[in-house]
Amino acid sequence: MSRTFLATLQYNGTGFVGWQRQPAGRSVQAEVERVLERLFARRTIAHAAGRTDAGVHAIGQGVSFTAPANWTDSALHRALNALLPRDCWVAAVHPAQSGFHARKSALSRRYRYDIGLDGASGSPFRSPFEWALGRPLELELLQAAAQVIRGEHDFRAFAAKVDKPHYRCGIMQADWERRPEGRGVSFQVEADRFLQRMVRMLVGTMTDIGLGRRPLSDMAALLERQDNGTTSAPAPPQGLYFVSVVYPPELFTEPAEEPHAAVQPA
Repeated sequence: MSRTFLATLQYNGTGFVGWQRQPAGRSVQAEVERVLERLFARRTIAHAAGRTDAGVHAIGQGVSFTAPANWTDSALHRALNALLPRDCWVAAVHPAQSGFHARKSALSRRYRYDIGLDGASGSPFRSPFEWALGRPLELELLQAAAQVIRGEHDFRAFAAKVDKPHYRCGIMQADWERRPEGRGVSFQVEADRFLQRMVRMLVGTMTDIGLGRRPLSDMAALLERQDNGTTSAPAPPQGLYFVSVVYPPELFTEPAEEPHAAVQPA
């Protein structure tokens, strides 16, 4: 017998090739599965709510797996944090219904992208965790560009790979806001699905609009394109964070805690 769990995982993506296990390089998935195999004495697959790219961080990544029936959520929480490397940390573990899947069961996911506009963004204590742009952006233009992408659209122009069955995504939230202490701006976006590098390509294009390099009208024009040939270059990975994921509450066997919010009942 086995039980299904969802872990809320945080990680510093700097030293990883991304979430997904790769033929070469250190991946978050491989680190998590190494620990699970040590705990359960069997190979265990870990499924993430979103496959983050190399250098992308997470503060609320959902990771599901099955464990032997004698394991409890509190015991798993302690054991995972005792054995995971220092650039990974489990904020919470929740028991879930049989058949729960971190990616397939998700209703929506939320990302954040941080940009440093001040000179101090180049500091070694900040630059690994944000885009150290170091120049002003026009917030009103950023907000206007974000408004264009809200709702359901074909995001083929903002996909790194054009081999998907379809490219339609429903965006529930897309907003820019100022960061505290004059450190720059953040982009908050929530959608039912994201394409590969979609957030970074959106941010790269909106940043060019905010810098006056492209007209605002390009945002709507790109949504009509069938390729990414004229889309701006993706924003660098270090400014991107996987923030949280929303699941139907009935998929959990106990009420989900909310402090770290990988688990957000719909």
